[in-house]
Amino acid sequence: MISRRVFAQGFAGVVAAGTLAACSSEKAAVPVAATSSGGHTEFTALKQVQAGPLTIGYAEAGPANGQPVILLHGWPYDIHSYVDVAPDLAAAGYRVIVPYLRGYGSTTFLAADTVRNGQQSAIASDIVALMDALHIDKAVFGGYDWGSRTVGCVAALWPERVKAAVLVSGYLVTNLKAQQQPLTPVAELGWWYQYYFATERGVQGYTANRHDFNKLIWTNASPKWKFDDATYDRSARAFGNPDHVAIVIHNYRWRLGLADGEKQYDEIEQKLQTAPPITVPSITIGSDFDGAAIDGKAYRSKFTGKYDHRILKGIGHNVPQEAPKDFAKSIVDADRL
Repeated sequence: MISRRVFAQGFAGVVAAGTLAACSSEKAAVPVAATSSGGHTEFTALKQVQAGPLTIGYAEAGPANGQPVILLHGWPYDIHSYVDVAPDLAAAGYRVIVPYLRGYGSTTFLAADTVRNGQQSAIASDIVALMDALHIDKAVFGGYDWGSRTVGCVAALWPERVKAAVLVSGYLVTNLKAQQQPLTPVAELGWWYQYYFATERGVQGYTANRHDFNKLIWTNASPKWKFDDATYDRSARAFGNPDHVAIVIHNYRWRLGLADGEKQYDEIEQKLQTAPPITVPSITIGSDFDGAAIDGKAYRSKFTGKYDHRILKGIGHNVPQEAPKDFAKSIVDADRL
């Protein structure tokens, strides 16, 4: 999940709706299954592409010649966070790419001996490799949780590859030195799972109980979101990836300084540790999950390009799945900043 200081702030209450304006009249391909009520249940056609050390599984919607949009999920979620966002963007003429991050779904490593590394620079490098594999020079990005952090890393390191960005909870690039600073007791309590993952008991517990474990995280992070078992189970399938536990454990241990990164990422990781600003046109979104940080003031100075901030009250952590219309509109609006 998201950064320590943002999680700690608490929860708060209603959402402003918006509509999408069409970007293209070309008929969009939308490979999702629909319900009778007009919602969507799941992506029905997935693709695979070799990119860097991975074969990456991804969903694609919209015209092949549309403006590319890359949407990134977080932990413990999957690509179905965007199952209602992608059709709206596709209908507006965008080419929408929704990849499984390393350790999720059908994204797997090409070599058995590759380090199962969850550090931020490795995941960001995966996304740039995906763009190269799909011959995408520049894309609009959107993300939340690990996805928002990854969007921030890509925008900070490779701004020439990012046309615009939507980042839930703002600037989440991990600073390892800051991560060592203790929070208030109430704030530390919210990070119980991070400390659990620092133990071998936590590794065994997450391995054995990841279905119920992650369902608890969903409930705590989005207390007003009344998702049903079918919605959760659809995403929970992604946690069966053979590298899932290793990636999650490494991610949180690395953040606490309990696990090393890989030397091949040292150069770009060092750049991220300077907390570089994000210069591309950006929209940040605050939700109830962000507590006192919902107004975005804490990270406003990190965005030096065209910028807007939006507040979604009554919405928890999984913003694109809880408020898909608002998220999709933010993508379109960021593209037009």
